Parts: sequence; C-alpha cells; structure tokens
Amino acid sequence: MNDIQGSYNTAAADYHAILKDYHRADPFEAGALDYFAALVPDGPVGDLGCGTGRITTYLAGLGLDVFGMDLTPGMIEVARREYPDLRFEVGSLFDLDLKDDELAAALAWYSLVHTPREQLPTAFAELFRVLRPGGVLVHGFKTGEGSRPLTKAYGHDIDLQVYMYSVPDIAALLADTGFVEVATLTRAPLPAEKDAGQAALILRKPE
Repeated sequence: MNDIQGSYNTAAADYHAILKDYHRADPFEAGALDYFAALVPDGPVGDLGCGTGRITTYLAGLGLDVFGMDLTPGMIEVARREYPDLRFEVGSLFDLDLKDDELAAALAWYSLVHTPREQLPTAFAELFRVLRPGGVLVHGFKTGEGSRPLTKAYGHDIDLQVYMYSVPDIAALLADTGFVEVATLTRAPLPAEKDAGQAALILRKPE
C-alpha cells in the first residue's frame, strides 16, 4: 500500500526535525537548487509537494517569490508554524488549484517519489499547464530500478512505497509533455542510500 497522507501526517514533526537542514549536508541538493534559482524569471514560484517547507524557505532566502503546497495537512501545519512569513496550502500535484500559465517556476522536489510510473504523466501535464511560457521546472527524484516498501522512518511506523527511475525514462516522459531540457544533474548513491542515486532535471516550458 501507499498511505501518503496518513504516513506523513503521523511523521510530520519528526520528519522536519530530521531533514530541515539536509541541504546544508548535501552539496548536490544545494547546488541543484541554486542553479535552478538562478534561472527563474520574475514571478511566483510554486514549491509543489513542499513537505514541511524546508526548500520553500531556502528559496525565499535566495530572493524568490515562493509559496509551498503539499498533499498532507500535517506537513502544512508544521510548515506554517516553522515559517510563518511564507504561504503554505494543502493541494495535490495531480489537480493543482492554479490557473494556466500562473507560475514563473515550479519545483517537484522529490514530490513524486511515492508515485508509480503510470501516474507520472498526469502530474507532469499539470506542472506544464501551470507554468507560463519560458517558465522553469526542477524535478528531483531517486534513480535506480523498481520500488521498495518503506515501513519505518523518522521514528514512526509508516506505509509508503518508494519508486526509483532511470534518468532517460523520466527525461523522455517530460519531453513528451512538452518540456525542453536545460540541465541534468545526477549523483551516485551515498553508502547510507543503498541502491538509490539522486537526480535533478531542470527544464523549461517553450516560449
């Protein structure tokens, strides 16, 4: 099973405590986000699948006009408490409450790590829809093959499935949606990550 809302509602506070400064420990993550931020045109930026807002606040510190959205009310509750100066709302990447061409940029930063492949085109189409022409997307995901259950994490019993994908496969799905590649950044797995590497694809919606 894959109880995303239930699992993250349970683990939200401890998830934040463990991961809130992760970008400081992983130069790959900070480098990819900094590169993305440097490409963003003026306008609103959606951190879509923002979790507890750690990336949202990082990008705000870089000067972006960014807000966060997440499927899980418990994660949004923590985000609002920890970062009261930023806007956070509950919402789904599969049915975004945003207008066509509304955003200058968007992040799906590991937001779809629990999403099976057959559902990815729907989410990618929504991201394409809400970006304005010339808008920038960064999609972060785990690289590898297949999926694995995640039943205990962040100090809690949870019920999640973690999916890993090849970079060429995800790049092809995004190209089929209409996105144009700007940059592809990858990192091999660290010892603690077992078989899952990391990737960040930066793309643009054509003018």
